[in-house]
Amino acid sequence: MIRELTEKERLDAIDNAVAIIRRNLPEYTYKCQDTNTVDGIYKPIDNIEWTTGFWPGELWLAYLASDDEVFAHAAGIFVESFLERIKKHIAVDHHDMGFLYTPSCVAAYMLTHNAHAREAALMAADNLISRFQEKGQFIQAWGAMGADDNYRYIIDCMLNLPLLYWAEKETGKSIYREIALKHTKTCIANSFRPDYSSFHTFFMNKETGEPVRGETCQGYKADSSWARGQAWAVYGLALAYRHTGEKSYLDLFEHVSDYFMEKLPEDMIPYWDLIFTSGDEPRDSSSGSIVACGFLEAADSYEKNGEYEKARKYRKMAKELLKAIYDTCMVKKDEEGINGLVKHGTYSKKSPYNTCTPAGVDECVSWGDYYWLEALVRLGGSWKSWW
Repeated sequence: MIRELTEKERLDAIDNAVAIIRRNLPEYTYKCQDTNTVDGIYKPIDNIEWTTGFWPGELWLAYLASDDEVFAHAAGIFVESFLERIKKHIAVDHHDMGFLYTPSCVAAYMLTHNAHAREAALMAADNLISRFQEKGQFIQAWGAMGADDNYRYIIDCMLNLPLLYWAEKETGKSIYREIALKHTKTCIANSFRPDYSSFHTFFMNKETGEPVRGETCQGYKADSSWARGQAWAVYGLALAYRHTGEKSYLDLFEHVSDYFMEKLPEDMIPYWDLIFTSGDEPRDSSSGSIVACGFLEAADSYEKNGEYEKARKYRKMAKELLKAIYDTCMVKKDEEGINGLVKHGTYSKKSPYNTCTPAGVDECVSWGDYYWLEALVRLGGSWKSWW
């Protein structure tokens, strides 16, 4: 029998997370956490990675969960770091402005009305739309703009688009929303196979803008479905519906979610690629937390639409995923030799078919920690999304 996370377990999980985050404050107030732990420990780094927004996001979530100003103070220090980063254009020649600036600066502005946070997030939104390619109608993921080998987007960008919807509301400038909608249309048209699995990355023709082919960078191979990519699609589609009200996004969300859930092993902790459903391949717990957030997002939308049965269905599945992580992957506050929140994540697993650099296999990963805590806080019922 599949069990759901109970309220007692949710509060216990939050207590563990807040205690670990509090213990980490001396090390990571003026330094960021690296993308993943190495032997259980996050290396302190400068604010240069695409993932460094997640740690201040954890701080804001810890503040909401505990009402302790020490977390808000530390997160506020990061606002200045993120403003300096975008002003000086430090390691921002890519599309991950939402991952960087939504949990760090949009959150800060929503919670404390910090003017520097608003300034930084709007500059990040401008940087994101500067990567829009008219031919093909997409936001280019990486590399020099228009480079032949990088004329592509990746599924992850669905989580960067909420920054653009926020910027449109803040400024009244429609360009942000228009680009978000165009990119979403391109992604939906090309990134999903007939069985609703997803390509990680998709190449477009530089001259004509026509679709060329789907590939993988971090999945097992081009015709498999990278677990975290499928998870980004689940949450990204749920968010796209909230920001647009476009019913077809929610319909697609259901199919993409079904594919993810059907590929889970018995213990419900995803393998790093959904082509694997058994065996000794590494898991990726972070994908489960991301999907849980997507399910809770969709449940809110269904409830607002009066579709209460579907709302209950997706909340139930979110609790089932979180229960699996609670039982198998959650770090306890008295656990030694590890300073992350969730074990058994995978950043980048090398295969014979992909091009990635192996890193963070069977470790804590920064987004896995963040989305775990987001889901736990969100389950409390009062969280207002900054995505």
